[in-house]
Amino acid sequence: MRRILRNIRRRFAKPLPPPPPPPFRHEYKRTWEALAATEDSAKMAVSGYVDEGMYRSHGLKTKRLLEETVGLRPDDVILEIGAGVGRVGAVLAPECRRWIGADVSANMVGHIRRRLADLPNVEAVEINGYDLAPIPDASVDLVYCTVVFMHLEEWERYRYIREAFRVLRPGGRVLVDNVNALNDEGWAFFEQLLSFAPENRPPFVSKTSTPQELVNYLTRAGFAQIEQRQSELFIVVYGVKP
Repeated sequence: MRRILRNIRRRFAKPLPPPPPPPFRHEYKRTWEALAATEDSAKMAVSGYVDEGMYRSHGLKTKRLLEETVGLRPDDVILEIGAGVGRVGAVLAPECRRWIGADVSANMVGHIRRRLADLPNVEAVEINGYDLAPIPDASVDLVYCTVVFMHLEEWERYRYIREAFRVLRPGGRVLVDNVNALNDEGWAFFEQLLSFAPENRPPFVSKTSTPQELVNYLTRAGFAQIEQRQSELFIVVYGVKP
């Protein structure tokens, strides 16, 4: 017995290994896998709430935005970049040919599959955080990415817009958004996050954009008919693949 107790004391007398370092901002998969460990934690990370009524209401709001900008058609194949738990897909899938939810987190993809299991035209795809490799060229009619660019570095924002161009058919539409640093609401958002000390800044902390930044990305990627729209504190930019 004394030997057993002595061994236990020795075991716990050893210094514990240091915790793993926090992820860098570009480690999107590691960051979002941890945040999406459960459905509720995933919902909180994406939106800050778990109420299903609010989820449907906000999903319908995004649907209206798409209708009023790029349009929605019954025969569309639609791809969402950063689909989370499928908040928007739940209201779009019943009204299109196929809805594809792409996300960097395998946990998020699992939540989508479980939550939207009753919709036969839904596909959930895990991506690497830098491109849309699982999606074939010229196979999609509409790509949108909403409330996601804030979590990405500028290079990945542009990568996804270039990838949207690749996967869209000619005449396909794209829509992206981010918090607008040039209006008062967006600047207040920016200043609120300024309160994080640099060493304590979470890897997923939100970053703003300017309208010029997003328009430039679409232009450089080859899109035409580029337009923009202010939506509360967000700037929304959309265009068409020639």
